[in-house]
Amino acid sequence: MEFEIGVDIGGTFTDVVCRNGNGAMQLVKIPTTRSNPSAGVKAAMDYMRREWRVSPDEIARFVHGTTVATNAVIEAKGARIGLLTTKGFKDVLEIGRQMRHSVYDLVLKPETPVFLAPGAWRKEVDERLTATGDVLVPLDERSVVHAIDELAAAGVEAIAVSYLFSFLNPAHERRTREIVAERHPRIMVSLSCEVDPAFREYERTCVTAFDAYIKPVVGRYLERMEQDLAEDRVRTPLQIMQSRGGISASRIARQRPVRLFLSGPAAGVIGGLEVGRAAGIEDLITVDIGGTSCDIALISGGRPLIRAEGAIGGYSVRVPMVDVNAIGSGGGSIAWIDGAGSLRVGPQSAGSEPGPACYGRGGERATVTDASVVLGYIDPAYFAAGSLELSPKLARQAIETVIARPLGLTLDHAALGIHRVLNAQMAEAIRLVSIGRGIDPRGYTLLPLGGGGPLHATALARELGIRRIAVPPHPGVLSATGLLSAPIEHESSVAFPRPLANLDWPEVARALSERDEACARLMRSEDVPAARTQIFYFADVCYVGQAYHLEIPLRPEAANPIEALYRDFLAAHDRVYGHSTEGAARIVNLRSIHRSAVGRPTTTVTAPSRGGNALKGTRDILTADSGRFVPAQVYDRSAMAIGTEIRGPAIVEQPDTTTLIEPGWRATVVADGTLVITADGKTERP
Repeated sequence: MEFEIGVDIGGTFTDVVCRNGNGAMQLVKIPTTRSNPSAGVKAAMDYMRREWRVSPDEIARFVHGTTVATNAVIEAKGARIGLLTTKGFKDVLEIGRQMRHSVYDLVLKPETPVFLAPGAWRKEVDERLTATGDVLVPLDERSVVHAIDELAAAGVEAIAVSYLFSFLNPAHERRTREIVAERHPRIMVSLSCEVDPAFREYERTCVTAFDAYIKPVVGRYLERMEQDLAEDRVRTPLQIMQSRGGISASRIARQRPVRLFLSGPAAGVIGGLEVGRAAGIEDLITVDIGGTSCDIALISGGRPLIRAEGAIGGYSVRVPMVDVNAIGSGGGSIAWIDGAGSLRVGPQSAGSEPGPACYGRGGERATVTDASVVLGYIDPAYFAAGSLELSPKLARQAIETVIARPLGLTLDHAALGIHRVLNAQMAEAIRLVSIGRGIDPRGYTLLPLGGGGPLHATALARELGIRRIAVPPHPGVLSATGLLSAPIEHESSVAFPRPLANLDWPEVARALSERDEACARLMRSEDVPAARTQIFYFADVCYVGQAYHLEIPLRPEAANPIEALYRDFLAAHDRVYGHSTEGAARIVNLRSIHRSAVGRPTTTVTAPSRGGNALKGTRDILTADSGRFVPAQVYDRSAMAIGTEIRGPAIVEQPDTTTLIEPGWRATVVADGTLVITADGKTERP
């Protein structure tokens, strides 16, 4: 029998799902080793072989979501890099856009990522192109040799190359790479004409520097993982989730590692998308609450929102990615008291080492998980299916010492206060990404995922006025299951600065054909038949004189594709900015995306048509509405049959998470195994 494996490494747990040829799934959560994240994959392989009897030669697919690229930036643990620029432009990375978000701070700190390449590691090269891509000053190869020799002597591991207008003519950058390969073959190179071939000098230089900064780190990580899989006799190629929501072969992902930012959270959104499709729900707010962070995303009309630029570690990075917004709120978030005597939660996290106090691994600071134990939400003997037994005594001790006594609260109300503060933070973050964009969250369904999502779902929905919650069959590992339903996807873009007026379609078609060839080569390298590939075209369009653009679908099948593009741009501009005008517009970039679905949807029916004894017993819990401990029925989700209805207060337990159903809510198991929770005792079927 063949198996498909999805592995998502988070800050606290490594989630592993295994699906066989019949669609049956097995899952496990393994504590993440922060010093060596790939050790979690090794432990997962050992577990699958020992507990599930999965033979390595039976593994047909192995897909991985990683936070290595993101963590390298956040923790400033990337490689030492050098930056080559056109003469006179070496300080573009430091100058940025001359914009400050904190203009009243007494001590001003750089808001551009100068740490990537300090002044001594930024070198100028004699060359120059015009704004049309013509050679004004030929590339002086002696200046290139001098610059790279100095950088090599300084011990750089990678070099970023960002020459002026290279996105129109990449010849100088590509020749520079050849010179580096000839003289210093061990130094990795990132070219702006390949990483981000688009105008705006600072953004292009910045993302190219980030690519070089993480390339050695990501390269070593993926190579080590490939070696570990080879030693375990896994023959299938390693596939990696990209920030846009598609997967690619590891060897291809290493070429542009900057595309791996937010890899894990993107997989969670894709998993949520599949759950919505199976349940017939098109408008979703996914809330992925793990041990370290809370990742929020919107799915509208059955499509996740894709943004052209994201933020990593507080720095803008021009990389297309699923629009995921993260805050430092999770099960491991540490509760503390600020200087004004107010209760705060996060963003610092206890992670998995040492973890919350209740883990019994040396943690002494109170966390959200400790509060969940005190409030009765989590069964200490059944946490992560009993793989980690929690200590209620240590949880109570931490909250009593650090929070309750200093604030003059009882232990129970201090624990409840921790939950209420965390829920308020997450609700506000959801408002920012919904109401802040003109979207009413009350018309959406809340889809909680991650180990902590279902535990906070009813509280968040009540706070936001949302009346329906959809809890997936395996919410705690939905990011890992999302990996198995994500498509193979490759994207290629090119700068195409042309006014729309009098633009000939054949000229556009030729440019798109070249992008198609680039994507097709990548698809062939992954053995994807052309017949199974879907092709999508997009153009970045703005008004003439406007600095920022909108990505607009390009429809070659339209009677007049250019006119259709212009009309679609006007409609999009009105939707995003609230106005549009029949003014002159221009294309900035063209983009081709090739996508191929692989595997099967992960949302097969998991609930039995006839259930067993799902009721496990009762447990006293404290909720915000009741203000006191009340008995709650505890259910085993695996024994809940389709059509089962339960009323809150109740708790539904499963190996990967715990779902809290507060008073005033009712839950129903629907046909695809999703647990639909509705407010005011009204059961709605999607």
